[in-house]
Amino acid sequence: MQVISPFRHLVRQFAAFFGVGIVAAIIHYGLLIALVEGTAAHPVPATLVGYVAGGLVSYALNRRHTYGSARPHREATWRFALVALVGFLLTWGFMHAFTEWLAAPYLPAQLVTTGIVMLWSFLAHKAWTFA
Repeated sequence: MQVISPFRHLVRQFAAFFGVGIVAAIIHYGLLIALVEGTAAHPVPATLVGYVAGGLVSYALNRRHTYGSARPHREATWRFALVALVGFLLTWGFMHAFTEWLAAPYLPAQLVTTGIVMLWSFLAHKAWTFA
């Protein structure tokens, strides 16, 4: 059996997390754009709707493919929800700051916000949710 170094394992895990994140982001951004462009919704609530939908997909895929967690769902789901709540609040805070205070266009603002929340989520899920 080949032993994988901790660094290589971390890189592989982050790559899987990133792949899952792409799927979740397609759902998140799809809803964001559909709500803003299709219904004239405000970008902040629209991005939060997208965040929740992407989060549901993220839980299922990360549990299985990224972390391979054996933690029971009754423990992992509330932990995931708590990490996601912090991410939700970070998303609200950064999107509000970028679009309201700085008058930034909503899509570039969402790209920066996504990067910040992605790093938070990966580390929190690795250390706590699925550990």
